[in-house]
Amino acid sequence: MDYVKAFIIGGLICALVQILLDRTKLMPGRVMVLLVCTGAVLGFCGIYKPFQEFAGSGASVPLLGFGNVLWQGVKEAIDKNGFIGVFMGGFKAGAVGISAALIFGYIASFIFEPKMKK
Repeated sequence: MDYVKAFIIGGLICALVQILLDRTKLMPGRVMVLLVCTGAVLGFCGIYKPFQEFAGSGASVPLLGFGNVLWQGVKEAIDKNGFIGVFMGGFKAGAVGISAALIFGYIASFIFEPKMKK
């Protein structure tokens, strides 16, 4: 049942984002930033943790979850290191996800050939 719930919640998030992309003039990069910032704000307000416990991976995998991870990292680093934690917390918390994206993107660049527009 956890897989079904995660699939439905993650699918609803993706569907809402697709509607936002189709119905507004927002560019995909801005929508991605909006999702990350929304996840961070929901984490700050204490709303995201109960939502993530309910939805499981359906809430933790999308960009909303990445924003929440960044917020949690900044919060922990501020508690431990003071003001400098504002700058280092997000890097430490998001390092694994960012590294994986870079590494797999690099590997994909060897496997697939890009098609340049003429």
